[in-house]
Amino acid sequence: MRLTDCYNFHDFRALAKSRLPGPIFNYIDGAADDEVTLRRNTQSFESCDLVPNVLRGVSSVDMSVTVMGQKLATPFYCSPTALQRLFHHEGENAVAAAASSMGTMFGVSSLGTVSLEEVRKKHRGPQVYQFYFHKDRGLNRAMMQRAKDAGVNVMMLTVDSITGGNRERDLRTGFSIPFKLNLAGLAQFAMKPAWGLNYVTHEKFRLPQLEEHVDMSGGAMSIGKYFTEMLDPSMNWDDVAEMVRHWGGQFCLKGVMSVEDAKRAVEIGCTGIVLSNHGGRQLDGSRSAFDQLAEIVDAVGDRIDVMMDGGIQRGTHVLKALSLGAKAVGVGRFYLYPLAAAGQPGVERALGMLRTEIERGMKLMGCTTVDQLSRANLRFR
Repeated sequence: MRLTDCYNFHDFRALAKSRLPGPIFNYIDGAADDEVTLRRNTQSFESCDLVPNVLRGVSSVDMSVTVMGQKLATPFYCSPTALQRLFHHEGENAVAAAASSMGTMFGVSSLGTVSLEEVRKKHRGPQVYQFYFHKDRGLNRAMMQRAKDAGVNVMMLTVDSITGGNRERDLRTGFSIPFKLNLAGLAQFAMKPAWGLNYVTHEKFRLPQLEEHVDMSGGAMSIGKYFTEMLDPSMNWDDVAEMVRHWGGQFCLKGVMSVEDAKRAVEIGCTGIVLSNHGGRQLDGSRSAFDQLAEIVDAVGDRIDVMMDGGIQRGTHVLKALSLGAKAVGVGRFYLYPLAAAGQPGVERALGMLRTEIERGMKLMGCTTVDQLSRANLRFR
């Protein structure tokens, strides 16, 4: 299978699976507990049907949106995700380059493998910095100041990860950073020698956002251990309000799922919220973002930019979210599989296909601009 054989999300996933060692593929692919929420994230779109209008004159389509003060050429953006250079040596630079070529926003994670300064210097386009709230308050302030100095456009605080989810696929292989695999995990690496050769012949793997603050020289740190031992479960709304004031710009909360929390985000001065269950990787059995979208948009959509992520695999999924009132949607696995499969060309192909699907879908819906999409175009089964 080659990149040119990939025409949808599932094709990219299959190509990534053929190229990645099992433990790394399963880190991308897996979720918490029984992975019920992971499956529901996409299934939720299937209970909603589009109702198109015809004869509307759709020779040209404008897909642009403005979200958190950023003008995007497409109504989707690349959500910040961790450990990207494990999947392909180009990592965040490949994703940022592809997003910039689309005229859309991209994010860099606290657990990113390229420094946010490097990404900011190399690539145009709005940049999000996603960070976690650590027990070390000085570390939190230093990370925010670093992002401000780098020229980051939007600060995004993840609020649904104060402790690690039970990701059983990682437990079975012993997946951790640095690698400390069990025999089953090592055997799977041995089956994909090309990945290993790529890994050792390129720049050393790093976590540049954290390396000045986290000593990992004494042994492996699992992602779950990082969440459990370093992040602060005592974080509350007063802590976040102080951070919003300190940042003094576009500030977004990622992981909001209830109307009550959405209202609190408005009250403390946030400019955006992302409805998200962390791709099903935290609380299994939780609602999908799409299922929660309408009631949260109805409650706060006129006062704050509401976005969502989770389960997006098709352009029609994006159209359904926009029709319910989302300002934009974030994608994660949607670009991680193509990144693992082929680096920057893979990400560009995947994002380009999504853009084409949205454009085609808008024409078939009889819409020339995103603001023409509405709940009148939807029916739920």
